[in-house]
Amino acid sequence: MRTQQTIRRAVTVAGKGYWTGRPVTVEFQPAPADSGIVFVRGDGDVPVRIPALVDHRIEATARTNLAAGATQVQMVEHVMSALAGLGIDCCVVRVDAEELPGLDGSSHAFVEAIDEAGLERLGAPLEPLVVAASCRVGDGTAWVSVEPPRFAGLSIEYELDYGAGPIGRQSLEIQVTADRYREELARARTFISMEEAGRLRAAGLALDVGFGDLLVFDESGPVGNSLRWPDECVRHKVLDLVGDLSLVGRPIHAHVRASRSGHRLNGQMAALLAAGHGRRASA
Repeated sequence: MRTQQTIRRAVTVAGKGYWTGRPVTVEFQPAPADSGIVFVRGDGDVPVRIPALVDHRIEATARTNLAAGATQVQMVEHVMSALAGLGIDCCVVRVDAEELPGLDGSSHAFVEAIDEAGLERLGAPLEPLVVAASCRVGDGTAWVSVEPPRFAGLSIEYELDYGAGPIGRQSLEIQVTADRYREELARARTFISMEEAGRLRAAGLALDVGFGDLLVFDESGPVGNSLRWPDECVRHKVLDLVGDLSLVGRPIHAHVRASRSGHRLNGQMAALLAAGHGRRASA
């Protein structure tokens, strides 16, 4: 069993938010044992700390947002996924705007920054959440379930089904280790339909986002872009699920099965696990 880990030195990633179009710089900073992942909004008169825990999650469309009082950090799922995927337990994530950068729609730039910083073992014991009994959220159409682990870590089995069309039906089963996360998930990008993109722009959102910034699908496939894997869409869904479940605040040892789930159901499962359903604390 490994001990808790942080990063060895501070590193930054800069970009702009998808929804707001505002520039933002993210600085990952080392943190002490038992401090967890904490976002810090440093753009106000007084810095505001927002723990990356499901208790701070607020409902939002097509993304995961956190809040402390009236202060928010938006679209945290890709940063959280990168940290969880690489096994970073304690880190300060300092930002100078409310929305994290969308970049290319994946977590790849965050992974590169974390790898550049290097890992630092903190010596303190790690207490993963080990699922001992199955539980489930959702309905017959879209759902997430957890079962006892198949190995000492997190494994995910995801089925995506968009019916007829270029995305179609895709599935992926993966053990989420740091190496496999880097190689098989980190570069998978956000995807939407051309119709969804039109609705966002009509609402005054994502006005600066182009076809090179994420995958936009029309009836024939991605527009002005090409896939990194034939099943890139389901890989991105797994990437999001890793990030959303990490809001439990501890590494999860479980086998997770999901069908057509998104941030809302992922968040519901994280809340259920954090409340103690289906779990035991490992010694």
